[in-house]
Amino acid sequence: QVQLAESGGGSVQAGGSLRLSCAASGFTYSKYGMVMAWFRQVPGKEREGIAVSNSYGGTNYADSMKDRFTVSMDIASPDNAKSTLYLQMDRLKPEDTAIYYCAAILYTSRLTLQQIDFVYWGQGTQVTVSS
Repeated sequence: QVQLAESGGGSVQAGGSLRLSCAASGFTYSKYGMVMAWFRQVPGKEREGIAVSNSYGGTNYADSMKDRFTVSMDIASPDNAKSTLYLQMDRLKPEDTAIYYCAAILYTSRLTLQQIDFVYWGQGTQVTVSS
């Protein structure tokens, strides 16, 4: 059973930075790869993709997220079937306030940001940016 656990959320003033982490466990290492991504959702609005990374070092971003957000991933190995996804968020704005979710797919390296493609989801972590 794959489990994703986000951490690092909190409250910050506009212009500040936060680093989110997502620890993935419970999966078997595969040479076919793994994809992990960040999404966020504001109550009453649709969830939107932020950035995605695969276990081969590839990354992709939503166009509106490229300037201030950076995704990175500690990649699992046959000896350590755990991966951690990070999201460095800089120059935060009040409109970045949302619940941030981590998601994962196994046995692929495709850098997708379509929610429907993701099988495993974390519980989310709240980020609040005050003006």
